[in-house]
Amino acid sequence: MKKEEILSLMESWENVAILIQEIGNHPEHYDFLMDLALNSKEKNSWRAAWMVDKIHENHPELILPYKEQIIQKLKTNTDLSKKRHFLKQLSLIEIPEKHYGFLVDYCLNALSSAEPPAVRVHAMQILFNISEKEKDLKPELIHVIEQEIEYRSTAGIISRGTRLLKKLRKQVR
Repeated sequence: MKKEEILSLMESWENVAILIQEIGNHPEHYDFLMDLALNSKEKNSWRAAWMVDKIHENHPELILPYKEQIIQKLKTNTDLSKKRHFLKQLSLIEIPEKHYGFLVDYCLNALSSAEPPAVRVHAMQILFNISEKEKDLKPELIHVIEQEIEYRSTAGIISRGTRLLKKLRKQVR
């Protein structure tokens, strides 16, 4: 399959499911999809990020070589759809320790801003994942999640926040 074919097929939602399966089965096309998601300025490049998310469900190993690039892209990305998908991907994989500082700051800022609920939920999960390695973060994270649930709750925030708080409180005792 050629790049032009992939771009053409991505235009129609009816083709996206087939394209996701095809790229999952032929990972040599994954580089192109990731390049679109990470670097394209096209308005539909978020669709590539969405497809990466869906491919990850069956082929989680494909995202691993891109985790550094995803983290770097968060520093400049302003597209909320891409941000949601990038944070979700990072919440599902092991994050290199050298990025903890940036991601803790980034995720705390996401939680204290007007970000959409899905971005905030994934930010909470990333903070929790980091706290599994950096135990000193746990008490602060409990406080942050409690505030998020109390003052800016949505169904997703309440659901994820409650689950994470339960785990955190057990671990802090």
